[in-house]
Amino acid sequence: MSAPSAQIPPGPPSGKHKPRERRKTSERVKAVFPLLLAGLAIAFAVLNLNQVKVDWIVGSGHAPLIIVIVISLLVGVVFTHFAERIGRRRR
Repeated sequence: MSAPSAQIPPGPPSGKHKPRERRKTSERVKAVFPLLLAGLAIAFAVLNLNQVKVDWIVGSGHAPLIIVIVISLLVGVVFTHFAERIGRRRR
């Protein structure tokens, strides 16, 4: 007598793969557009390395323009994020 064998479910037939679903054009644009925008922002910031005068609410100073651009971009991203969250709550 032989020992009972474990039942193994059959796998997919060899040589046949599940076809990949094609992405819609709108999904591709939604994926590529932010990357393109980020690339342009980085290129713009790197090309502007000059020192500039920055006027604050209380005083002024000098800073590299790249720092001013990056800080402005980050502030814009944070404000946009919170504005979207507030907008979603109201619905």
